[in-house]
Amino acid sequence: MSGIGPVEPGEDTYHHPAPPLTGATPARARLTVPARHRRKAVLAAAATLTTGVCVYVLNAPAPPPAPPPPWPSQVVGFSYAGASPKGEHTGAFTFGVSISTEPGRRVTVDSITQPSAALAVSTEPSAPFTVAAGESRDVAVTVYVLDCGEVPRNAGLPFLEVTLRNERAVQKQSRILGGGYPEDLGAAIQKACDRPAP
Repeated sequence: MSGIGPVEPGEDTYHHPAPPLTGATPARARLTVPARHRRKAVLAAAATLTTGVCVYVLNAPAPPPAPPPPWPSQVVGFSYAGASPKGEHTGAFTFGVSISTEPGRRVTVDSITQPSAALAVSTEPSAPFTVAAGESRDVAVTVYVLDCGEVPRNAGLPFLEVTLRNERAVQKQSRILGGGYPEDLGAAIQKACDRPAP
């Protein structure tokens, strides 16, 4: 042999691994977790899930509140039903009023009065009474003349003072009755006081 340098291996002189034995299965590493560790892992996962649900529930936006019910005056109607033939009181005028409510909204009428101190009012049925939701109720109103010298001849006669109540509020307001009510009441007052209206 001649030359300088390291000796290099010849052809097919590298080390080859031995072929596996036929029929033999390679050994697998088996990882076993003790049962107590598995239980701890399951409990930790459940606790994490529960915490997440609680955080979501606590931070979820609240649903918007339901709108409040309408004011009693917004769901009730008054209409003049004309003079009543039942008016037998001297110096009094009896007439009918029909009170109606919207569907789903009942209203209680706490009182019906007149703005003039010279007049008094009674009702049949007596207040307070309730008008059922979506229905109407006929009420007989009698106006008594207490003082002919102080009774108004025109101003204020068309008004009735009513106090209404429902689940939202109590309201007092003036109700204007049309349909001939001012004329009928004026004629009744004139007759009761036995003098012509100015």
